[in-house]
This record gives sequence, structure tokens and C-alpha cells, in this order.
Amino acid sequence: MKDRHSGPIVWLSIIAGTCILLFLLRQVLWLVVPFLLGAILYYMMMPLMVRLLLAGFSRNMAAAMVAGGFLIAFGLIGLFSSPWILAHVGSWQDLIGRYLDGGTSFVLNTARMLEQKFFVLRKAHFSDIVSARLTGYSENFAQQHVAEFLVTVVSWLPSLILAPFLAFFFLRDGRRFKQFLSYAVPNAFFERTLFLLHEVDQTARRYFQGLLKLTVIDTLMLGGGLWAIGLSSPLALGLIAAVLAWIPFVGSVLGCVVVVLVASTDAPAEPLLAYGAIGVFVLVRLLDDFIFMPLTLGRSLRMHPLITVLMIFVGGEVSGVAGLMLVLPLLGIVMAVGETLGQVITDPRLRARHRQAKALLAMQASADLN
Repeated sequence: MKDRHSGPIVWLSIIAGTCILLFLLRQVLWLVVPFLLGAILYYMMMPLMVRLLLAGFSRNMAAAMVAGGFLIAFGLIGLFSSPWILAHVGSWQDLIGRYLDGGTSFVLNTARMLEQKFFVLRKAHFSDIVSARLTGYSENFAQQHVAEFLVTVVSWLPSLILAPFLAFFFLRDGRRFKQFLSYAVPNAFFERTLFLLHEVDQTARRYFQGLLKLTVIDTLMLGGGLWAIGLSSPLALGLIAAVLAWIPFVGSVLGCVVVVLVASTDAPAEPLLAYGAIGVFVLVRLLDDFIFMPLTLGRSLRMHPLITVLMIFVGGEVSGVAGLMLVLPLLGIVMAVGETLGQVITDPRLRARHRQAKALLAMQASADLN
């Protein structure tokens, strides 16, 4: 029996359901973020878990070994890095202020250069306008916002600690949860339900594993490009920018701003270094759009590019930055659920099987009552 294609009513329901879920998730963001990080860790550790299962270990033992190994590695990294962090925590505020000053000087020098080359900008006193705007924005910026940022990070730590524990229970009890859901489904729809659960799991797996692959590729490409132009700590900057790129559009801009701030502060007399960093970002962004993303994330969600772009804007409008991050995987899962439910509801044979099963159960229940 051939599957029916989803119609406009099903797709309107999918989009409306995604928007409602985005709005609801915003209200419990403190729980959504650990679940998101837990899902990422789950799909990171799943290949190793499968290897251990194939090697003969039980599911409980394999989950404990994988999750325990991750916690030990994470703890060792924190133990060895904490002295350095504590030694430099007092200077972070001054360091951020220095980078902001370097970025401000770079923007002002660029504005003056453009003003010299274009008469229209010179007549409008472009550099003076830019200088006034930057002064009003960056004055006491570090003093006002660094403390607030640190307080926010500390307040998020308890919920973020949930992520590895959630990943452990996903690894150990994920199959039991699927079985628990399938028990509540009538027998006529059982096959479709198994297919639905499989599609939801595969959609999430392809998305998160594709996201991790894209992060590695972007880190290597950005790190290599920044190293080629002579910027210090290129691999660390590439990793920061690649992780920020998890937020569509906004993250890429933030990553570029961070690298330009570092380049303009470390080499204030060489503005070409900052321009070169911008060129590297533009090049990697183009490679992402036309080569890397179609090979990683593009294969994971299997949806039209127009819907993807529109839903990214909708996610940002409904739930802000969290919506930008969550809208694509959430849309992929809702799409799998909606399309499968649409096929079930519109399939006359499945509905006939369900009616027949109910009639047979009624006859069996009342057989000895006469």
C-alpha cells in the first residue's frame, strides 16, 4: 500500500503545532535547554554505546560506562582548568573592556577611511555619527553587563548539570520509553506507531549528529583560515565561532564580531588582519550554505528550503534566541508526527481494521453473557 502525500491541512497543522510548542517551551526554558544538551550528548555517545552493545555488554552496563566515562573526562577537564580560570577571573572585565576598545577603534578607523573615499559620507560627517553612536553604546559596557552575564551563567549551572544525567537515562531507558508509548496504541495502528517513533528518533539523530559534524568542519575551516592570515589562537576562535553558529543567522554574526574584536585588539596597526578575518568568515559561510550544510543538516530534515527559512524567522519571533536554536529540530519532529498521523487518519483500511477490532473485542467480551 502506497503512502499518501501530506496535503495543505496537514502542513498547516504542522506549522501551527510547531509555533504552539515554541511558545510553550519558552515558558520552561530552564528545562528545555538541559533536555537539548542532553539530546546532543545522547547522540554523541550513541555510536560508542552501540559498539559496546555489539561487544556483548548489557544495555545498563554500556550506558553506565559511556556516561561515566564522559563525566570523568569532563571532571578532569574542569579540575585542570579551574586554577587558570580562577587566576584570570579578576581580569576578564578589563580584558572585555580592552577588546571593546579595540573593536571601537577599528570601526572608527574604517568609518574615517570610507569618509575620505566617498564625498557623500564626508558631507554627512559619517565618522562623527559613528563615533557618537559607539560612545553612547560602549560607555561602561563591561562594567554594566559582565557582572550580569556571570550571574546568569551561575544561575543556569544547576539546570545544565542535568544534561549528562538526562543523556544517561536516554541511553539506558530510551527503548523502554518507546515500548511504553506503543502499549497505548490500538493494534490496528501499531505498525504506523512503530514507524512514527522510528522516524522521530531518526530525525533527531540525523539533525544533532549533522550539527556536530558541521561544527567540526566549521572549526577546522575557520581555524585554518584564521591561522593562514596570522591570527593568534585560531583553533579556539574557530571553535567558539562554530558553536555560536548553532544559532541561525545571529550566531554567525556574533562569531564574526568576536574574531574581529580579537584581531583589531591584538594588531591595532594592521587593519588588514581584521578585514582578512571578515573575508574568512564570508568564505566559510558560503561554503556552509552551498556545500557543508546540504551534506550534513540538509540531509537530516528533508524539508523545502523556503519552509526552513520562514520557520527560522517565526522561531526567532515567537521564542527569541531559544526559538532560533530549537525551531529546526522541533519542526522536523512535528513534521514526522504530523505526516504519520495524517496518513493514519486518512487511511480507510486502517480505520476499517480498527472498527473491526473493536467489534470483535465487544463480541468476545459479551460472548458468555447470554
